[in-house]
Amino acid sequence: MNPSDNVAITVKAVAMGTELMPGIVTQTEIPQGHKVALQDIPKDGKIIRYGVTLGYALSDIAKGAWINENMLRLPVPPQLDNMPYATNLKTDLPKATQTTWMGYENPLGGYAGTRNLLGIQTTVQCVQGVLDVAVERIRKELLPKYPYVDDVVALNHAYGCGVAINAPEAIIPIRALQNLCEHPNFGGELMVVTLGCEKLTADMLVGPENNTPENVVVLQDHEGFEAGVQAIMVMAQKKLEKLNLRRRTEQPLSKLLVGMQCGGSDAFSGVTANPAAGHASDMLVEGGATVLFSEVTEVRDGVHLIAQRCVTADVRDKLAAEMRWYDNYLEAGMVDRSANPTPGNKKGGLSNIVEKAMGSIAKSGTSPIVEVLSPAEKPTKKGLIFAATPASDIVCGPCQLASGIGLQVFMTGRGTPYGLAAAPVIKVCSRNEMMDSWHDLIDINAGPIATGEKTIAEVGEELFNYILTVASGDEQPWAEKHRLFNYLCIFNPAPIT
Repeated sequence: MNPSDNVAITVKAVAMGTELMPGIVTQTEIPQGHKVALQDIPKDGKIIRYGVTLGYALSDIAKGAWINENMLRLPVPPQLDNMPYATNLKTDLPKATQTTWMGYENPLGGYAGTRNLLGIQTTVQCVQGVLDVAVERIRKELLPKYPYVDDVVALNHAYGCGVAINAPEAIIPIRALQNLCEHPNFGGELMVVTLGCEKLTADMLVGPENNTPENVVVLQDHEGFEAGVQAIMVMAQKKLEKLNLRRRTEQPLSKLLVGMQCGGSDAFSGVTANPAAGHASDMLVEGGATVLFSEVTEVRDGVHLIAQRCVTADVRDKLAAEMRWYDNYLEAGMVDRSANPTPGNKKGGLSNIVEKAMGSIAKSGTSPIVEVLSPAEKPTKKGLIFAATPASDIVCGPCQLASGIGLQVFMTGRGTPYGLAAAPVIKVCSRNEMMDSWHDLIDINAGPIATGEKTIAEVGEELFNYILTVASGDEQPWAEKHRLFNYLCIFNPAPIT
């Protein structure tokens, strides 16, 4: 990956005794995607990939040996104070081949919608059972009457009661739920189902001005189950009538907000899928769109490289502040960033969080970073933005939704059926084997980059075109077709009482 690297990864599994290149013979069998030493590495010597020190050898490693997660000592993370900024601001981005798309104008202003959905927000998990029954009936009995509405989405979550609602960090889940109410795909139509006794009141969620009988159903105000379901359906019908009037119109790329996320990563993620997504991200930004990338622990070890792309000291300082907050958050739980890699990540060749992070940041491309957001904040700038979120797929996704993404691009090496109900999710895999195995779950295959059949730019442009096709409603990615919609896991670092 870099001329200074002293390891390489295997495109396929390699048998013991194979001469990989002159003078380098494998000492054992090397699994696919795992590292092989290109030179003798002494105990405490650096193990280098991407031109970055992944860690230090716990014992002598011979040339041709397999290097796995049990052989490295984690390095100290990069310092956060006074990081150089604006030293790597690239302006010669790959040209966007298309600068418009077909989306739904947002009555609330800002980014346009990629879908036309009735979103039903909840204040507390207690109402989920009743709402789920109502949504099933809405889908069967009402939705067919409104052909221009794509779907009805219940925004169920586990927040709202039994929580320290006034704790300082409660601002994060409350902000997420408030912003989800205004998601561009919901067309400005507000619909909330509450219980009536929860800590997260309707006033807190939508403001007193919107806490009206036209927008809010309070189940405790109705006499029994059937009455509650009927009240939800009556309100839903009124909202559907308005949403059914929406039509797609031509929108500039400046009205598109795309999220980038990866999960189930492997050693190829930083070679194929993430760099291709980074190329597509650069094309989107060049054409005027806004792109979010996230996952704090998967940026932490590359934070100094990200800082170099921050356009101002203020952006750099916000980046450092978000990293520092998360360092403290992990420390309070008596862990550090090394808790991140999963068994699947390691089986796929990622030895530690440093290696995972260096591959992860590739999905951000090369564009200047114009803004840094706290979890679930909305953007105020156009361009490439770092949106600080946990790395957990099912937590990062709702955070990005709350920031307003109309579509998410999700890179994976090991595979995951993850999806979001409120916005389409495009899956990009890192290996040909993944595509062959999950042909009806993966939308774009970046594997040919590793085998030399395609370039990063070619797959990146393919992804760029597919993003606009999906955003315009001309195609559905597999997760949307199969309705693979994850429960909303709202990030809550505040205490549960």
